[in-house]
Amino acid sequence: MAMKFKDNDEVLATVQASSGRRFLGVVSLGILGVLLIYIAMVRSPGWEWQLFLVGIGAAALWMAQAMWRATASAVELTPLVLRDADGTVIAEVADIVGMDRGFFAFKPSNGFLLKVGSGSTRNWRPGLWWRFGRRIGIGGMTPGSQTKFMSEIISAMMATRDADMPEI
Repeated sequence: MAMKFKDNDEVLATVQASSGRRFLGVVSLGILGVLLIYIAMVRSPGWEWQLFLVGIGAAALWMAQAMWRATASAVELTPLVLRDADGTVIAEVADIVGMDRGFFAFKPSNGFLLKVGSGSTRNWRPGLWWRFGRRIGIGGMTPGSQTKFMSEIISAMMATRDADMPEI
């Protein structure tokens, strides 16, 4: 019994960062970056430490702006693909071979980990999703209720797909 959908582009579930988490995460990283640069300029014990602190502070500021841009988007699940709201295909549903939502899984906060059959290029949207080879993490600054709902739908889609496959 296969799942039937009226439209293959219909969005079944959406995961997006809540505004409070988004603001708190970006502001925290921004304050960290500013403080590190301030400490490097005011109280650095040596030029090596000053260079190190400025580098880490600049990286924190870069990460804050990257996180701000990334969390403005959302992850959408359609009957055929899991995609970013900007159109970037994260994974094809037919290519998903496993899911890990366990407590000790290497997954984003409030999220889940997908295993796909074929690897793809590395991609990362801080606070929303990442892809490294055959593993995809969904979550981070996202509410747990949204990621749990999306993972349940993906599990149901995988179960019906596997039930329809003929045994060899």
